[in-house]
Amino acid sequence: MSRQTPVLGPTGTTDRALAPDLARGFMLLFIALANSVWYLWASPSDGLTVHPAPEGALDSVAQFFTVMAVDMRSYPMFAFLFGYGMMQLARRQEAAGADVRSVNALLRRRNLWLVVFGFVHALLLWMGDILGAYGVAGLVLGWLFFRRRDVTLVVWSAVLTFLMAVGSALSLLALPFVSESDGGAGGLDMNEMAGNIGDPSVLSAATDRLLNWPLVSIGQGLLGLVVPTAILLGFWAARRRFLEEPGSHLRTLRRVAVVGIGVGWVGGLPEALAQVGVLDLTGDQGLMLTFPHMLTGLFGGLGYVALIALVAHRLQERGRTGGVVVTALTATGKRSMSAYLAQSVLCAPILAAWGLGLAAYMSSWTMFLYAVAVWLVTVAGAYALERAGRRGPAEVLLRRLSYRRPSTAVTAPAGPPAADEHQERTSP
Repeated sequence: MSRQTPVLGPTGTTDRALAPDLARGFMLLFIALANSVWYLWASPSDGLTVHPAPEGALDSVAQFFTVMAVDMRSYPMFAFLFGYGMMQLARRQEAAGADVRSVNALLRRRNLWLVVFGFVHALLLWMGDILGAYGVAGLVLGWLFFRRRDVTLVVWSAVLTFLMAVGSALSLLALPFVSESDGGAGGLDMNEMAGNIGDPSVLSAATDRLLNWPLVSIGQGLLGLVVPTAILLGFWAARRRFLEEPGSHLRTLRRVAVVGIGVGWVGGLPEALAQVGVLDLTGDQGLMLTFPHMLTGLFGGLGYVALIALVAHRLQERGRTGGVVVTALTATGKRSMSAYLAQSVLCAPILAAWGLGLAAYMSSWTMFLYAVAVWLVTVAGAYALERAGRRGPAEVLLRRLSYRRPSTAVTAPAGPPAADEHQERTSP
């Protein structure tokens, strides 16, 4: 009977690769932009997307950019980084001498606690919590695929992508034959989907969030296929150290960046054009674009990761990693879960009807600016914590619960530098 070996403590804040943290820090802006749309509970929706009908040119510009470049393009990127981080955690622990059983137990604890964090997040603030979805996906995919061969990861990623492609093709083929339902707008009813945000009762809104949270977590984490596919690709890419050693994969990263972002933006065009009224589609026809939008969003998210990895490589080559902007963004990436939760704290009580209800006086373009401001506040907070040498509060708590001891950095054992085995945490 093998003896369980102790696990290595968390990585020091300076012992990290640049690319993943830079990517998380910047892409939290896209998370803020995507989530803030749901707070426009007082604006009528035309059923094409979750966005309300534009009320002017500024609304149209904000909506066009968000639908094309942000919606369903940011969370696949974070799912990829989540899978990447799981694999890097395991590699670092095993390099330090921990056995497979101990490492697997650590990963399970982290994912289980992520589910708990997501539950509390949904209970108190936000119906669209992603922490629970990542925790569920991490538990299931970790059990099924984490120790499988590379070819298995690639084949199953291809299978899931193919299934999404089939669904997208069927949706597009059916598009000309879909008409309005019962003479109404059809499509999405934003006020019904985000009813807890427009509910003036704190208790009723919280109850609605809790009732929907399991569906959101399982739907996003497993049934939607995008998150599982991105996580499996993250497992695979981590074994090849794409983000720690971008200089060794420049050709692949360039191709993924160009193709991924190109497919993501082109794939987002139909919904974006329909949202601003250039394409004349009914609500139900707009709904048929959802599956293709999700599929191309997977490509877009991977393209964003590759692009930021290339930027990180260029910054490192030129020795420009110590500037205020880069430091602030990477500081936010290191504290991405704290920053993600802070976004809900800065949005839900202020914008929702059960709080101050200020979203009733906002439109798409003012909400866009509000989301940018929220992101900047979290960046400034993360930068202040970085200067003070302190971790994010959510990261500290998760690590203490997962490692079952205080979250303090430890000196890496002799061998490869800890910076090469950087990622041992999750993020939204």
